[in-house]
This record gives sequence, structure tokens and C-alpha cells, in this order.
Amino acid sequence: MEKHIIKQILLEQKDEIERLFNKTLVDREVMPYAKKVFKTDLIKAVMGIRRCGKSTISHQLLKGQRYGYINFDDERLIGVTSKGLNDFLEVLEEINPGLKYILLDEIQNVEGWELFVNRLKRMDYNITVTGSNSRLLSKELATHLTGRHFSIELLPFSFREFLKLKNIVINKDDFYLTKQRANIKRELEEYMETGGMPELFKIEVKKSYLRELFDKIISRDIIFRYEVKYARDLKELALYAVSAFASRFTYNKIKDIFGIKSVHTIKNYLSYMEEAYLIFQLNPFSFKVKQQINQPRKFYCIDTGFINALAPKVTLDRGKLMENIVFTELKRRGKEVYFYSQPDYEVDFLVKEGLKIEQLIQVCFSVADRDTKKRETKALLYACDKLRCNDLVIITWDKDAEEALNSKKIKFISLGNWLLK
Repeated sequence: MEKHIIKQILLEQKDEIERLFNKTLVDREVMPYAKKVFKTDLIKAVMGIRRCGKSTISHQLLKGQRYGYINFDDERLIGVTSKGLNDFLEVLEEINPGLKYILLDEIQNVEGWELFVNRLKRMDYNITVTGSNSRLLSKELATHLTGRHFSIELLPFSFREFLKLKNIVINKDDFYLTKQRANIKRELEEYMETGGMPELFKIEVKKSYLRELFDKIISRDIIFRYEVKYARDLKELALYAVSAFASRFTYNKIKDIFGIKSVHTIKNYLSYMEEAYLIFQLNPFSFKVKQQINQPRKFYCIDTGFINALAPKVTLDRGKLMENIVFTELKRRGKEVYFYSQPDYEVDFLVKEGLKIEQLIQVCFSVADRDTKKRETKALLYACDKLRCNDLVIITWDKDAEEALNSKKIKFISLGNWLLK
């Protein structure tokens, strides 16, 4: 690519940064950790699903510094290889005299990028890279930059960030007031429906935006990147995975549903979706690793907005939507999470810290029905005895209470209250 074209593209991208800071920006909850990381001279890797705010947080963290920026998700830069990156560096130096910092956006789009980044590091530049593929970025960083980088994982907005962007302040002292609880429920309904993808807040046709984003993730981040031969099969499987959120599955069952001959192909397709941060697979807990591998797993989607935009409405269940929100929040909080399943009962989430089982969590829209409450509490009590964990929680839509059952305490907490903790 000729240098005058590179210069034109990079100047236009530089203008985009200036427009960005004219908008209302929310400090993400990962910001305190990110600020500490950005003070180091190690390479920073910001990872997450496409359009979750990776570029924005990187620009926020670099604000006030003299830095150069290249967005490799620009369609004009498709096909750029590491051999041509030195020309980009030369142009960056020209339009940003004396630059010390460089931000490379969606760097995994450039084959051989890690060698270029390694060279920049040796030249004493302070480097930040972003990427929407966890495996490609992590693998190359681990292989070529061992011990010389920090990773920052970014998810869509939490409920707290969602409220912050809307300038809604929740006073914890007033949480149990009727008006305050009503406000929280109303906002939580919206959050559950639309999700937390940052750009949604300035878009009217939210579901259309999410469908188009889903298509771009499938086509650009999976099919194109992994050279998937049977694109239609992969897209149908992705729609199935999003629709089957919070449900158990086996690779063989999916193989039979789609008529795909190889279980290996199913595993690959699902791992591609997970690496693109579209879905997550949750493992069952077992003290024996072999049993954990052989048991069915569960799907969860990165964001309930995708579920509502893509899944047939008849399949949606409010309790399962709540469960999906709880899963992503546990992941956002950095928890090691499993589900616990036995022949006669199941606990939605088992939270582990080190060797200790820290907490058991059930998620249920309502426990007003006696049979439902009995089923949920019975599963927790069985698991409590089996696993020797006494921190038992049931997250519901609107119940906040504590009850003693069989000499054990069970905390009932409303979803809004739990998300705001």
C-alpha cells in the first residue's frame, strides 16, 4: 500500500478519536485495574467481543499521552500483512511527532502481527493491542511475548454501568423503598431486553443492530478467520447455541440435530464461537476431571440482547434470561464458576475459589409457588451437605429475605439488588 494512502487512512482514523471524546463516556468498572496496568511499560492486550468498547477504554486510558492509532478493522486495510507494517509506523511517526505510545486496534486481522509488536517493544514504544479473538491473541502473546504483557478482558456493560450511562443514581440506603425498587425493576427489564452492548444507547433499531452485529461476528470473526467451509452449518449452529442458552447439551446430541458427521467439527465450531466471545460453555463440577469432561455442558450467551434479537420468542424464559445475566456477571467479577448436577437435582452455579467451594447459587424468577420453592431449596440443601458449602443463595426477581431450613440459612436476594452489590 502506498504511503500517501496510508497517511490519508490514519489521519481519518485520528479524527475519529477526537469525535469520540466529544461523546459522553462511562468509566468502565475494569478501569481501576486497567489504569494500574497502563502505567507499566509491558504490552497491554484488551480483549472482548466485537463492539463491546475495547477501543474506547483504550483511548480513555491513553488520553493525554502522545500516541499513534491504527484500526485494522478498517475495510481499507484488509489484506495488510506484517511485511507492510513498517510503512504504517513511518506514517505514524510523521503525523504524531515524538510519539511514545501506540494503539493497534483489532490487531489479529494482520497475519504475523506479533513479530511487529515484538519489534516495537524492543524499540521502547509503549504498546496497547485490542482483539476480538481470545485464542489468536492469547496464543501469540503467550508464544512470542511470554511474561511481557498484561491482558484486560472486557464484557458488555454491567447493570451498574448501564445505570451510570443513563445518569441513574441508586442510593443503597434507599434500596428497599417502594419507589426505588420500582425504578430498579423498570431499568432491569430494559437491561434484560436490550442487553449492554455500548452502541445500543444511541440506536433506535436495537434488534436490527444486534442481528447485523451477530452476522458480522459470524462472517468476519469466525468464518473468514478460520476458513470455515460449511458456513451455513456454522451459522445455524450459532443461532441454536444462542437460542439454547442456559440449557444442557452434549456434542453428540448437537451432531445428530444438525446431521454433521464429526463430533470434532461440532467442538471446533463451538470453540470458534467461544473464542469470538459470542457464547460460553459452562462445565459441570466434579471432583474427578474425567467425569467433568464426559458430562453434558451448558451454553450461555455473552449478552441477553442477542438472545432477544435472535431467539424465537416462544422459547424465551424469564428465569433463564436472569440465569444468563447472573452467569455473565459472575464472569465479569472474575469468579471460577461451574454448575452442579446430580440425577435428582441441579444447582445453577457453583462458585469456587482455589480448592474451596465458596457459594452455591440458584436462579429462579419467583418462589411464590410452593412446589417451585421446594425444588430450588431442596437442590441447594442436598448440594450443601454433599459439598460442605453453607453459603446458599437463591436469586429471584423481587424477593429479599433470609430463611432457615434444616438448620441451614438460605438467602433470597432480588436480581437488581445482587447486580448492584
